[in-house]
Amino acid sequence: MSTTTVIHLLRHGEVHNPEGILYGRLPDFHLSERGRKMAELAAEWFSGRDVAALYSSPLERAQETAEPVAAEFGLQIQLDERLVEAANHFQGRPFTSRSIADPRTWSRLYNPFQPSWGEPYRAIVRRMSEVIRHVRKVAWGREAVCVSHQLPIWIIRRAAERQRLWHRPDRRQCNLASVTSLIFRDEQLVEISYAEPAASLYPGSSPVPGA
Repeated sequence: MSTTTVIHLLRHGEVHNPEGILYGRLPDFHLSERGRKMAELAAEWFSGRDVAALYSSPLERAQETAEPVAAEFGLQIQLDERLVEAANHFQGRPFTSRSIADPRTWSRLYNPFQPSWGEPYRAIVRRMSEVIRHVRKVAWGREAVCVSHQLPIWIIRRAAERQRLWHRPDRRQCNLASVTSLIFRDEQLVEISYAEPAASLYPGSSPVPGA
C-alpha cells in the first residue's frame, strides 16, 4: 500500500510597504493588518487537516504568516534558510515601470532566462527541492506546511510541472497567502493543487510582485 504525504507551500500575506519597495531579503518588513488577517484565513483553511510539521523562511513576514498555523496545530515553527526569498539586485528600490525603464538598471536585465538580476532559477529549484525532500521525510504519511515567498514557490511548481523556468512575473499563480499543495504517493509527486484562502481580501492589497 502506498503512503500519501502532502506538502503545502504557503505564501506569506500582505506586507506593510507604503513606499512600494522591492524588499527581497531585507529585514524589518512585517505583515500589514490585512496581511495578518490573510494569515488567519490561511490557518482556518488548514483547520481539520493532519498537519504534523511547520517550516518557515526566516524572514519576518513569513514567520508572522506561520504563527496562526502554529497556534492552530500546537506546532513549533522550524526556520529553514532554503525557504527564503530569492536574491534580487533590485531589492531596496521602489518597483515601478519607471524604475525598470531607467538605463541604470539595464546592465542587470541582459538575460531573463537565468535571470541576470537575481538568484538563478536553477539554484532556487535545488534549494526548494532539498527542503521539500526533508519535510516529506519528517511528515511522512501526514501533511506539512512550508511558508515561503512567491518566486521560490512558483519556480518549484514550474519545475515540478516540467515547464520552462523563465516566465512573466505578472502571470504567476501564487497570490498572497495562497497555498500550493504537492501531493506525493510514497516519493512520487502525483498531483499539484492551488487554493487562495484569503481571496476575499485581495481587492486593494499591495501590487508589488516578487515578494
